[in-house]
Amino acid sequence: MPSIRELVQVLRQRDGMDAVVVVGRDGLVIDGASDATHDADALAVLVAPMVTAAIDLGHQARGGALGIMVAEYDHGASITMALSADAFLFLLIRPGADLGALLYELRRHRSHLSALA
Repeated sequence: MPSIRELVQVLRQRDGMDAVVVVGRDGLVIDGASDATHDADALAVLVAPMVTAAIDLGHQARGGALGIMVAEYDHGASITMALSADAFLFLLIRPGADLGALLYELRRHRSHLSALA
């Protein structure tokens, strides 16, 4: 079974990926890789409260546990996926990347990815 570090490296090499960060619920980086313009630690600090709010919203709306959250911006997108109760995969993606294929692969391999956390 691959390690979290191997997962980060494989995803980082994917076309259109600016940052791949595995974030603890406390906002600390478990592992990560990013381009020169993005700081993985700074991203992780912002991801943690966003995930907490999404989890709270899911409970309030009776939607169940957080699976995958997508945010689209003028100059790219981000995907955040729950790996466990305490770890999340955060992807920062450039415009033009194939989000559909990426989301499909993340969903298809969710159980394998979650086993890493």
